Amino acid sequence: MRFARLFQTCLLLALLCHAAAARADAPRAPAAPATQAPGETFSLQLAANGSPAQDAESGTVQFIGTATVIIRFQGFTILTDPNFLHKGEHVHLGYGLTSERRTNPAIRFEELPPIDLVVLSHFHGDHFDQKVQERLNRATPIVTTKEGGERLKRLGFTRIFGLSTWDRLDVARGESRLRVTATPGRHGPAGVAVLLPKVMGAVLDFGANAAAPDYRMYISGDTLVYDDIRAIPQRFPDIDLALLHLGGTRILGVVKVTMDGKDGVRMMQVVRPKKTVPIHYNDYDVFKSPLEDFAREVRAAGLEKDVVYLAHGETYSFSRVQR
Repeated sequence: MRFARLFQTCLLLALLCHAAAARADAPRAPAAPATQAPGETFSLQLAANGSPAQDAESGTVQFIGTATVIIRFQGFTILTDPNFLHKGEHVHLGYGLTSERRTNPAIRFEELPPIDLVVLSHFHGDHFDQKVQERLNRATPIVTTKEGGERLKRLGFTRIFGLSTWDRLDVARGESRLRVTATPGRHGPAGVAVLLPKVMGAVLDFGANAAAPDYRMYISGDTLVYDDIRAIPQRFPDIDLALLHLGGTRILGVVKVTMDGKDGVRMMQVVRPKKTVPIHYNDYDVFKSPLEDFAREVRAAGLEKDVVYLAHGETYSFSRVQR
């Protein structure tokens, strides 16, 4: 066992060094200005459910665990990063590495309500686990990265929308409208991210007027704070709620690939949401930065009033915003 672990460590470190060297040698493209034209637009028409939406003015975000939440607003039910493994079960992270779940999800997969759309930040075991891969209806619409979309198609999923940064998906159901825009994300330092799945954040704009949405939500995905993130508030000012993936995930306990507590506060200061809900912080043994790290940094920055802490199963309620 020790030899296998040592071999994995040496292999991964060698790969990291190779990736970093390749990154350093590669020509760098100039950063795209925040004012560049929007990306490609895709469309999804959902079947009417037979009755007018009863939640046009108010919505909820229920925290299920890790990066999994259920968002309900204006007739849409959206599931993010579905992970329904239980305490003691393992996910595969690639390169022979696994991670053990330390918590149980707030509900079982079988207890999910009917889902209109899955927003998947990236294809990784702790965001789309093996049980979800087996049990999720193959016709469920899923919006994710292009790389993740190809993986899902090979698994037999048929309604996949693979997005590049700034691409968007326009969703309609009756009179209700939702726009999902892919935002920048990088799963670790530049030299390491090339070894990990491509990742995206997402902005969800509810309402017919995307320029003045009824509610605007940002989901960070598994990213660090880096220069490209600064384009998000330029394109999407007045974010009402941010769901931040924290945890300070470290590969082999060394390389940080998701935000820790200090990074989470930096993200708040860059993106400037009115409210923030931290998620993805205590569910797997690769998470090395507990929620208290973030809470301490929030207090130090004087941002306590801007943060809502949810335990597994708890719900945050919000209302339509008049702009």
